[in-house]
Amino acid sequence: MKAPDLANVEAAGVQAWRGAVEPLQAAAERAHLVFTACELGDAKDRAAVFGELDRKLCLPAHFGHNWDALADVLEDRDWLGKAGRVIVLRGVAAYRKDHPNDWSTLEDILAEAAEFWKELHVPFWVFTA
Repeated sequence: MKAPDLANVEAAGVQAWRGAVEPLQAAAERAHLVFTACELGDAKDRAAVFGELDRKLCLPAHFGHNWDALADVLEDRDWLGKAGRVIVLRGVAAYRKDHPNDWSTLEDILAEAAEFWKELHVPFWVFTA
């Protein structure tokens, strides 16, 4: 797949992705965005999802490992900094199937964060693979 123009703030949001992540990483570099890939393929519960997101995204120390806390930190200006962000969530199919309610909550939180940053003209992309 060809990566979208990640500098386009208006197009940012949560999108499905098929294929290698290298095109996304290269596009993020060109757009001067922070790139992070998270592996959710082995996540058996939401605690594992929170742990992976915390480790890979370097979330603030006050992150409370619950949905409300995740929503709060993803809209934290100190955490994001001045650059936008590209997050790739790999291996999501099994978690989506086994935990549909949690997956829906996670997608909603990510979409709300993307809208929050869009209003501030900061690109915030999430790709699910």
